[in-house]
Amino acid sequence: MKLDVFTVSDNNNKAQKVIISQIKELINYKNLEPGDKLPSERMLSEKFGVTRGLIRDTIQKLEFYGLLKSIPQSGTFVANIGVVAMNGMIDDILRLESPDFKSLVETRILLELKTVSLAALRRTDEDLKNIEEALVAYEVKALAGEDAVQEDLLFHLSIAKASGNATMNMFMLTIIPQIIMDFEKYHVCDKDKSVLGIQEHRCIYEAIKTQNSAQARDKMKEHFSFLYQYCYSTQ
Repeated sequence: MKLDVFTVSDNNNKAQKVIISQIKELINYKNLEPGDKLPSERMLSEKFGVTRGLIRDTIQKLEFYGLLKSIPQSGTFVANIGVVAMNGMIDDILRLESPDFKSLVETRILLELKTVSLAALRRTDEDLKNIEEALVAYEVKALAGEDAVQEDLLFHLSIAKASGNATMNMFMLTIIPQIIMDFEKYHVCDKDKSVLGIQEHRCIYEAIKTQNSAQARDKMKEHFSFLYQYCYSTQ
C-alpha cells in the first residue's frame, strides 16, 4: 500500500478561495437551483482565467463539503441544498484558516482513540493483515535509521480503515498530509523515538488482534503521550 501525499500551497489556497467566491456568485447570478448543472471545467477555467487543474481541485473541495456533486460523463451539479444554506456554508468555508499543528494533533488523538477501539471490535482478517504489513514496513525503516513518518501514518490509516467507519476514515485521510508536513517541519520524531515506536505499534497491533478494545485504546493513548507533550510544550 502506498501513501500518496498531496500539498496545497498558500498561493493555491488563496486562489481556491477566490474561485469559490466566483462559483458562489455564478450560482446566485444564474439562480441555479439544487440539481442544476455548472459550466464545464474548461468553461470555468476560461471564465475565471485559471488552470483546469485548479478548477478541478476547487470543485473537489466543494464536493468534500457537500456543496457540489460531480457525476462521471455528466458534469458537476449543485447539491441538494437551499440557496441560503449554501451561501452561508460557502461564507464559512471562506473564513476557514489552515489548521495549526496543535489543532491537528488534538483532532488526530480524539479520532484515533475511537478508531482503534472500533478496529479492535470490527477488524477482519484482511484488516489485520494490512495493519501488520504497515507495522513491518515501519519497523524496517525505523531500524535502518531512515525517516519512517509516512510508514508510521500508514500504520494508523490502516487502523482507521479497520474501524469500519467511513466518515472517521475520511477525516483521517483529510488531515494526514498536513500532519506529515508538520512532522517534517518541526522535526517531531527523531531516530530514538522511531525505534521506541516499534514496540508501541506492536502492542497496539496485538490488542487489535486479540480484539481487546479497552487495551487497544490504552496502548494508543500511551503511544500518543510524547506527541501530546510535544504539542503542548510548543508555543
